[in-house]
Amino acid sequence: MTPPGQPPYLHPAYVSTRKRAPLAPFVAAPLTPSETTGPAFGPADVPAGAEDLTRQLPGAPLGQRIFVDGRVVDEDGRAVAGALVEVWQANAAGRYRHEADQFDAPLDPSFLGAGRTLTGPDGSYRFVTIRPGAYPWKNHDNAWRPAHIHFSLFGPAFAGRLVTQMYFEGDPLLAFDPILHSIPDADARAALVARFDFGTTEHFRALGYRFDIVLGGPRATPREAP
Repeated sequence: MTPPGQPPYLHPAYVSTRKRAPLAPFVAAPLTPSETTGPAFGPADVPAGAEDLTRQLPGAPLGQRIFVDGRVVDEDGRAVAGALVEVWQANAAGRYRHEADQFDAPLDPSFLGAGRTLTGPDGSYRFVTIRPGAYPWKNHDNAWRPAHIHFSLFGPAFAGRLVTQMYFEGDPLLAFDPILHSIPDADARAALVARFDFGTTEHFRALGYRFDIVLGGPRATPREAP
């Protein structure tokens, strides 16, 4: 059974789940030591500047520069320190820097579209990036994905990895996205929508957005089904 607030394995409107959703009941398998004891990430795994996606390549990427700030906490609200947080995203025109992306939109030679950082002692993180553009996909007729940033979090064990997506408040495409609406609970869907944060917006530099992540419990941030 899918936990409350999490997307089901099968959501027919999200067409690819029709093929990848399990057809038989799950079989419980004990976790191995390699799944429960690692990998262990630390400062050596995060190159200097990896959290600033606007300065990884020569030149300045095109688009609206933004900050994405947040905290990673457990189900009791306690800070999760030292978690590896990774992001990847499309550029301002809605295109990924990947050979499989053939959307007829320009590539940005100054934007790689991926970054990583470790959470601080209070569970906080920050990325500097460009607000991604919407892009078309083949799920249904005239289908467009809202602007979003993919997140991956690693704690002390591979089995605890969380993969999710962050959206932007006020995006009109949110109402039409079957991936977001595969989450049945409205409050859980809202947890994936980053709030505009004027308090972290900096004059002549970037707009601020806030995206907090909860690991476990009834308020757990919705994750992508494996």
